[in-house]
Amino acid sequence: MKIRKEKLLGLLLVWFSCSALAQIPSALQQKIEQLPVFDELASTKTPFDWLLTPEKSRAGIYRSPDGKSIIVANAMVWRTLRITPNLATTDYVNRMTGERMLRAVGSEGEISIDGHRYEIGGLKGQEERGYLLEQWIPGLTALDSAFVLRDFETKPIEPRFPWKQTRWALNTSQPTGQEVVFDLQGCGEASQVTLRLHFAVYDQVPVIAKSFEVLNGSGRSICIDSFKLERLSFFEPESPVDTPRDGFRLPNIHLESDYQCGGSFTQRESGTCEHWIKEPEYTSQRNYALNTPCRLEVAPPLGPDQRIEPGQTFRSFSVFEMPYDSYDRERKGLFDRHFYMALCPWTTQNPIFLHLTATDPETVHRAVDQCAEAGYEMIIISFGSDLNMEDISEKNIQRFKSLVDYAHSKGIEMGCYSLLASRRVSEEIDCINPKTGKTGGMKFGNSPCLCSQWGYDYFEKLKTFMLRTGMTCLEHDGSYPGDVCASTSHAHHRGLKDSQWNQFHKIASFYHWLSQEGFYSNVPDFYFMNGTTKTSIGYREVNWSLPRERQLIHARQVNYDGTWERPSGSLWSFTPLVQYHGGGAAATLEPLSEHLYEYRTHMVQNYGAGVQACYRGPRLYDTDETKEMVKEVIAWYKKYRRILNSDIIHLRKPDARDWDGLMHVNPQEKERGLAMLFNPLDQEIERQITLPLYYTGLKGKARIREQEGRPKTYRLNSRQEAVLSIRIPANGYTWLVVE
Repeated sequence: MKIRKEKLLGLLLVWFSCSALAQIPSALQQKIEQLPVFDELASTKTPFDWLLTPEKSRAGIYRSPDGKSIIVANAMVWRTLRITPNLATTDYVNRMTGERMLRAVGSEGEISIDGHRYEIGGLKGQEERGYLLEQWIPGLTALDSAFVLRDFETKPIEPRFPWKQTRWALNTSQPTGQEVVFDLQGCGEASQVTLRLHFAVYDQVPVIAKSFEVLNGSGRSICIDSFKLERLSFFEPESPVDTPRDGFRLPNIHLESDYQCGGSFTQRESGTCEHWIKEPEYTSQRNYALNTPCRLEVAPPLGPDQRIEPGQTFRSFSVFEMPYDSYDRERKGLFDRHFYMALCPWTTQNPIFLHLTATDPETVHRAVDQCAEAGYEMIIISFGSDLNMEDISEKNIQRFKSLVDYAHSKGIEMGCYSLLASRRVSEEIDCINPKTGKTGGMKFGNSPCLCSQWGYDYFEKLKTFMLRTGMTCLEHDGSYPGDVCASTSHAHHRGLKDSQWNQFHKIASFYHWLSQEGFYSNVPDFYFMNGTTKTSIGYREVNWSLPRERQLIHARQVNYDGTWERPSGSLWSFTPLVQYHGGGAAATLEPLSEHLYEYRTHMVQNYGAGVQACYRGPRLYDTDETKEMVKEVIAWYKKYRRILNSDIIHLRKPDARDWDGLMHVNPQEKERGLAMLFNPLDQEIERQITLPLYYTGLKGKARIREQEGRPKTYRLNSRQEAVLSIRIPANGYTWLVVE
């Protein structure tokens, strides 16, 4: 079979350009030499606890002593990137434990463009994949069909999107740090395509982030079919010979992307991009079937199938990687909570709001007056009212603008509710199920396609309504849960493969806009990384139809269980002032004056946990006695607001058979700790209670007072614990302040 001369020449050029045989420009080495030298032993552990003194950790970009690697590092973690003969991660160190996490070298990921698959950098030739020796690295060679390193730059981290901070927040600053951006040149059909690979390392938190951009420098349109943003071969925490019935243990690292749309309240339920997979070429693992899930790959579940025109840029999502230094549940939870408080500071806003169930001016004005007098800060006009944000007629705009104007005159913010998913619009608008070719069968049954023209119009209507009425809070229910759509007739996506990517970015851009404009957003889906400020703590709605006395225990259980991985201020719970999903008079707090004990206890245990509940009803109080109770609790909360929005240490889970409690800690505050203790029993109890004060930063001794009493000095044991004898009244509570 004869091959034409032109075709053979083309094949040779493709092979040459993809083989990374071309030398790295000398200018690159000169730039590397300008970086400070990083010369530390991996076995040297971080000499401080970043949870207590995060300010001691600063991010930096360094070079290795031999000038052949670039290191992104802070005091808790570093990642080494070899630059010759091509870019590849050759070390990943958990400085908090002194452990190396990487056992083998590969590519940085892969990308498919116009049906051709390319590696992103990468090295090959490591025969033993159970561990990596430094002397093996110079003998590794570049992967074929790979984007090749050509240049790099370093710069400070920039915010991923703007945040206009307009109300109280525990953290008011966007995260800072340093990043290095590598330019890699494509090969073959992609020779005019540049991939800019970003590695960011943050100040104060043990987090490294990764993302990329694709710049189309060719004279034609290209399609990004799919990609894998990350590929790392980690040491496995175990390698059992057989397959464990309860699954393999995974490497002890938190992974999270800002491309999450799983339709739930937590990262664990919503994350769809981070995958631990088998590595069959790792033949020295102990598992006989070679099934150990020890390779990390990060990729979107579908697509993105994005067309990039000449001169345009495609941007991937980011993945954030944070190693833990312990398997202790509380400590890992503290890592997670600090992750969100640092990288998503908007989640530390926690306004005090009423969920108002009516829109008639008389009820709204009364609610505004009560909120202003009691110290509340916001009213959200709830579902079940007749408010419709999609009605942007002049009559509707003016109707609600007058209510907002009145609220603003009293210093109260006002917001409202809109339902997006889990509803049917029409056969033409709803997502098409690829399995049936019909609507329905989505995460919540029927759901409109966000990339239909209806979807685009919907978001513009919400923007118009909020800007023209002056509302500053949106409760966005049934946010986009990751539904795909097989329609080929919707205006803003071509078909199935680009439907998820396009819909996600449509709603993410809307949440970015809310953040930029200073709006507050309650969204019962996990969009923290894209600017939403609060999500549900997680509860079954019908539980709020149980009798009042049962709701109290359930509510404390919800607060206890829901605050391990997420900051309490980023969560809402519920308190049914009026009937909700049934239950009748036995379930509700109205008339409020007749149920002051339950009303006060709900408020104290929610505000005492730093959790804002949706107090859903037409008013805050009905008598002077009720008003004084509400004012008293809100004044108490505001007095201790910073510590009550700080980290939680879980003391004892509510079981209705003995005391339960939790404690807030913050080594940066005057009040280093505040413990909330509850007694569900019908008689007063006295208990020896141990307060673990390590995370207050106190050593040796602590001053502790009960409520507003005089403080006593307690000596702490070697674990920085104080042991106290405490009386808790029957069916009551108390609190302790640590200074």
